[in-house]
Amino acid sequence: MAMKLDELVSQLRGAYGSTLRSVLLYGSAVAGEHIANRSDYNILVVLDAVPLDRLAAVGSVLRAWSEAGNPAPMTFTEAEWKSSADVFPMEYADILERHKLLYGEDPTKEVTVARSDLRLQVEQQALGKLLHLRRGAMAAGDDGGGQIKLLEASLSAIMVVFRGVSRLHGEVPPQDYADLSAFVASKAGFDPAPIQRTIQHVRGTQKLKKDEAGAVLAGYMAGMEKLVAYLDRFTA
Repeated sequence: MAMKLDELVSQLRGAYGSTLRSVLLYGSAVAGEHIANRSDYNILVVLDAVPLDRLAAVGSVLRAWSEAGNPAPMTFTEAEWKSSADVFPMEYADILERHKLLYGEDPTKEVTVARSDLRLQVEQQALGKLLHLRRGAMAAGDDGGGQIKLLEASLSAIMVVFRGVSRLHGEVPPQDYADLSAFVASKAGFDPAPIQRTIQHVRGTQKLKKDEAGAVLAGYMAGMEKLVAYLDRFTA
């Protein structure tokens, strides 16, 4: 049976002991875009210090957590968390806006993200996602099933980039992925239809067929190309 959130918190408390300061849930599970058996539960853990003598116990907890398909929690000391918003501005912006405290003190208080830091990472991440898509498209060739898997796997990461673009314009990103895609497309000048079609597929409202996957993937990548060019010209 997959480990539940309250079980994770209980086991983290037992493994870390008094050094555990905060456990935070963030991302799609908070925003209403979480899809059972597909979306991850994203967890932030903040500690007073990393207890090296307890890492084996922590490891056994996280192995059980990962068996359910979840990524390992993002783990910081309190000092690291407070000083790293300039290093991970996209991630911090997402956490600050969409989070739920599961245990301890709220670590988001008095933490801010600089727009200039955000702009640089958004462009870097957009280009990185485009390059990943191209490699994946080359590997999939004309295999519609492989193309569909690439689209499925890429969507949540692309939405993180899109939320960053929205914040660069001083907007609170729409929670709905389709609305978010339409907003970003209107700014960068691309057709949102292929991305919105992928959203429908991932939600299960209208599944992609193998014979249409190639055209959707081509339009998806064309949109990302337009976005990368737009961000290169963007002035924060």
